[in-house]
Amino acid sequence: MSVPPGHAARAFARHALTTRFEDLSADAVAQAKVFILDTLGVVMAGSTAYGADALASASAGWGTDPQATVWGTRERVPATTAALRNGFQGHCQEYDCVHERAVLHPLTTTLPAAIAVAERQGGVTGRELLTAAAVGVDIAAGLGIASRSAMRFFRPATAGGFGATAAVGRLMRLSEAELVGAFGVQYAQTSGTLQPHVEGSTALPMQVGMNARAAVQSVDLTRAGMVGPIDTFEGPYGYLRLFEGEWDLTEVLADLGRVWRIAELSHKPYPAGRATHAGIEGIIELRARYGFAIDDIAAIEIVGPPVTARLCARPDVADPTPNYARLCMAYIAAKVLLHGEIDLAHYRDAALTDPTTHALAQRIRMLSDGSADPNALLPVDVSVRLTDDTTLAWHCTAMLASPTRRLTRAQHLKKFRRCCDFAHTKLPPAQQQALIDAVDDLDSLADVRVLTRLLVPPENALRPHEEVTA
Repeated sequence: MSVPPGHAARAFARHALTTRFEDLSADAVAQAKVFILDTLGVVMAGSTAYGADALASASAGWGTDPQATVWGTRERVPATTAALRNGFQGHCQEYDCVHERAVLHPLTTTLPAAIAVAERQGGVTGRELLTAAAVGVDIAAGLGIASRSAMRFFRPATAGGFGATAAVGRLMRLSEAELVGAFGVQYAQTSGTLQPHVEGSTALPMQVGMNARAAVQSVDLTRAGMVGPIDTFEGPYGYLRLFEGEWDLTEVLADLGRVWRIAELSHKPYPAGRATHAGIEGIIELRARYGFAIDDIAAIEIVGPPVTARLCARPDVADPTPNYARLCMAYIAAKVLLHGEIDLAHYRDAALTDPTTHALAQRIRMLSDGSADPNALLPVDVSVRLTDDTTLAWHCTAMLASPTRRLTRAQHLKKFRRCCDFAHTKLPPAQQQALIDAVDDLDSLADVRVLTRLLVPPENALRPHEEVTA
């Protein structure tokens, strides 16, 4: 059945603009708070990650208006630059929350753009931010869910940018027609090649930041009178046809206002590509259950759906970039075997070239099970073959920190505080707690700037990130 031009764009715009905070389910509100705090922590940790300094240096020449905060630092920059830098910092360590079915990180584009605009604009309440985040996630995740093809562009950047545009458009009070046009202007700026993923380049998280920045620009341009195309998603040269291939929006559009995708998000309990997480957990569980030593291991195989191998089966290399290592199952598994965990510190300095890690990684490989679903991350099987020919097996159908196996509050806050350890300038413990309390109370906050002030470390709290250890 044919649909009129702009059908999806109008449905998305209507949902973004007419949803009320009271429409959100209690679970959606609770999970929005959980993942907003998680995202704030992850972005602060990214302020000292590989590439953050270069981005800060380059963007210093792009304007100095102190409109918004670079999280984890004392810098204030234009809203567009804040969206760019915070978006980059959010994804540059592969620690940001994920919608598994959609295969994307929707808050990493949406939240930096929305908060940058909330700071620039002033007077945005916590309820407005929560609602904007929820509708942004609905739209970004919805585009991923609609896809019936293997991911061929970097969806966290591409689809994520439309979610960010929806959130920003809501906060800036666009009309439905204006937001439809803003989606078109966003499409004109959309970037998201997977080539940086293959090469382990910082251009991969850069694309997340670029699309977050573009969302702010798209709404600003629309408010100034720029007119974008209206058939952005379903048109003959639209996003779904060119970026996704095969697609079906029927379920997604029917679920708008009924199913809150923000309640479907998964934490990342480990700082690594989500496609590695079942393998990490399996190794930890088998080691705890059977107590084998590293010298007992002959080989380890992690077998999962095609996308898991496509994303993370890359060969171990002796001198990886941090971005390459975070998506290398062999490297990550070796660190887990050696340290009992994978930590942010394992992608920095000498940890990347540790010869013991790379020797052990040669015994580990990730394989595709050849299944048909191009976007499935599960099931995953982990097998450890010991030198005496014993094989130990573990099977995963729901990953830790997914909606059916959510982290406890203690686990969630432990991750947040560990992220704070890696901020460019560390927040004192009392300020960390104040930030936690502010997010817990977000639906009562009169102005989001109360929250963002807590992201700025005091001048006397300097702590070089080199002091952080695993």
